[in-house]
Amino acid sequence: MIAIIKKELKNYFFSPIGYVVIAIFLFIFSAVFYDSAINTGTTDLTSIFLFVAAYGGLMFMIPLLTMWSIAGERKSGTDQLIMTSPVSMLGVVMAKFISAVIFIIIPLIFTLMYFGILCHYQVPDIPTYLTSMLGFFLLSMTYIAFGILSSSITESPIIAGILTVAFIFAVTWLPEMISTLSGFSLMNPFLNFLMGKIDIAVTVMFITLAILFILITMIIMQRRKSVK
Repeated sequence: MIAIIKKELKNYFFSPIGYVVIAIFLFIFSAVFYDSAINTGTTDLTSIFLFVAAYGGLMFMIPLLTMWSIAGERKSGTDQLIMTSPVSMLGVVMAKFISAVIFIIIPLIFTLMYFGILCHYQVPDIPTYLTSMLGFFLLSMTYIAFGILSSSITESPIIAGILTVAFIFAVTWLPEMISTLSGFSLMNPFLNFLMGKIDIAVTVMFITLAILFILITMIIMQRRKSVK
């Protein structure tokens, strides 16, 4: 499992995809930071996390990060190595999930740079900043788990990416457009973290969804292995 995690992380760092994901995050974060913090003088970073999460940041970052995870293996034929690996199928899926989660932490660490800039002028609300980071991480983790699931049901990375974009759009914007779908929103629970609240029920919900997507992915992969 450790070997697979290292392989996946190496793929991220030795391909343009990883750098594009980080670049998207830093571009959006920097633009909103400049507009909100530099122009208006606010020390509130929560609106920036909301903008990245809701207005296209994660909708592009996560599909790019996960679309090749399994679909790319099938397309190139290297999925045979996974199928014959001594690592359990759950271990394979978890390794791909953990490597993507580790990678998404990198741009989050970069946000400490912006926090440091604000501290030069006025110390921001540290607890709210930390809960916002936690919420962003949990939301990203859930999206990553679904992205890997999407990548497992097709051998086309493009289709996997489109499915992930559609899912993120659905749980972000459809509940805003159609009130009857408000219960399917993942953005509304995420807002609790931006207000400085660690909602245990919401935290459990994000983790449960991620586990559910991982288990479904494992079942799909296991069935494919048994057929082969």
